[in-house]
Amino acid sequence: MSHLRIAACQLNPWVGDLEGNVDRILAALARAEEAECDLAVFTELVITGYPPEDLLLKPGFVADNRAALERVARATGRCAAVVGFVDENLDLYNAAAVCAGGGIAGVQHKRLLPNYAVFDEQRYFAPGGPTKELFLVAGVRVGVSICEDAWSPDGPVAEQAAGGAELIVNINASPYSAGKLGERERMLATRAADASCALVYVNQVGGQDELVFDGGSLVLDESGRVVAAAPQFAEAVLMVDLDVRPTFRKRLLDPRGRHQAPALPAIRVSETSRAGGPSGLHSPGAAPALSAEEEVYEALVLGTGDYVRKNGFSDALVALSGGIDSSLVAAVATDALGPDHVHGVALPSRYSSEGSLSDATVLAKNLGIDLSTIPIEPAHAALAEMLAPELDGPPAGLTEENIQSRIRGVVLMALSNARGWIVLTTGNKSELATGYSTLYGDTAGGFAVIKDVPKTLVYRLCRARNERAGTDLIPASVLAKAPSAELRPGQRDEDSLPPYEVLDPVLAAYVEEDRTASELVAAGFDPGLVDLVTTLVDRAEYKRRQNPPGVRVSAKAFGKDRRVPITNRYRGPDR
Repeated sequence: MSHLRIAACQLNPWVGDLEGNVDRILAALARAEEAECDLAVFTELVITGYPPEDLLLKPGFVADNRAALERVARATGRCAAVVGFVDENLDLYNAAAVCAGGGIAGVQHKRLLPNYAVFDEQRYFAPGGPTKELFLVAGVRVGVSICEDAWSPDGPVAEQAAGGAELIVNINASPYSAGKLGERERMLATRAADASCALVYVNQVGGQDELVFDGGSLVLDESGRVVAAAPQFAEAVLMVDLDVRPTFRKRLLDPRGRHQAPALPAIRVSETSRAGGPSGLHSPGAAPALSAEEEVYEALVLGTGDYVRKNGFSDALVALSGGIDSSLVAAVATDALGPDHVHGVALPSRYSSEGSLSDATVLAKNLGIDLSTIPIEPAHAALAEMLAPELDGPPAGLTEENIQSRIRGVVLMALSNARGWIVLTTGNKSELATGYSTLYGDTAGGFAVIKDVPKTLVYRLCRARNERAGTDLIPASVLAKAPSAELRPGQRDEDSLPPYEVLDPVLAAYVEEDRTASELVAAGFDPGLVDLVTTLVDRAEYKRRQNPPGVRVSAKAFGKDRRVPITNRYRGPDR
């Protein structure tokens, strides 16, 4: 039996920050060396950050990425390091380098390149060929694979195991979506058990534009049992002592484990493991699991904080209306940036209720953020007077409603320009899906925190945040009131939309599951409801293209995930 001490280095790289990413890698590697680890595993494309997208079209960037890798390799000692980078050889490859003793022992290319959902890897990379070699690390034969390579039952993991691997390392940049962690764990447990070898899965953490990477790195034994798990949504260097048992015994006893394949050659990377294994470190076990609402909330916090900080902003502005959406955005921003860096602005109109203003005031006090009040009535009256001759009277109906929203957008962007703070918009997925928003009004801003959060989930997240706080951080009156934009007397969202508990399931089926209108009716949804909702969604595509980016938390968000043409006459056979 071989004892391998492993450091799973779950880092938060910044796309394009090659020097900074190397510094982060070297700091984690130093910790692994100090702890006498045999193997430190970093994440997919950790040198460049993931996804680098069209930076890969710059030859200089690719060359600089290689130089950065060599800096990491020179710093390695006894502890071997698996490091994700971009390799170049007539084409580009998503690659992992195995480094030790001041050099690069070998390179493995990613074989299976995802080209679905948010992934565009076939745009940039060529697929790698069959595995040619394993790496002998402290006496253990190690196979190296990259992200998607582990998802195929007959892919590189099975191939490397058949060739004699006793441990498979899988490096990842796997974006978060609700429920993804459990899906990953089930897949990895199956892959480890089928291959009859231990598996180390290391995932990136952090926000990158609309994507959030949740970490949740795992170490599994040859039976698929989780030995150790890193937390979600936080950087971590997970150190674990792994007993890598001789694989032949399990393979003799398990029909899944007998493979008729030639042994792969193994490149010696480091010396044989010390007799009896390293001492002084015990398996940390699994990090506490988060509830479904806690997962989504932490994704919003991480995605918002990283977007703001990584793009050079120190502070954020949130328009506080006293409603549920702005309350959630303010809470997320405060948790992400700290109360001193979040600034609420109340922008009451002639239609704003006293209750809404008082709710905004209480919320700001509870969160510890400052609140400014700038009434928009002077601008509202001036614009009405200015437009009256052209409109044959004061603006009315939707025109007047949108004027108010756009005044608020102008005020917020003026404050942003003057103070250098980013504006966080407050629209939710239900509103964006149906077009229940005002272009250049409530959609004006730099980042849309809850653009992928349906309205019904907004309420659940607010209740969960209050439960965590042990008090009504978000006032109970905010949760109890009927949703309203307050752009005309007595307005309610249900004047324009179906109740959200009715609307959201239709939206989920149409937007996230790609069902047609006829399929929705066949599934039991009311035909009139289906016609209304699908028509609203289709007509609002042009609006959504003009919205700021926001955190992706579902399996299919507006943005990279969903690419429906704006100019599009398909309405299905029954429409």
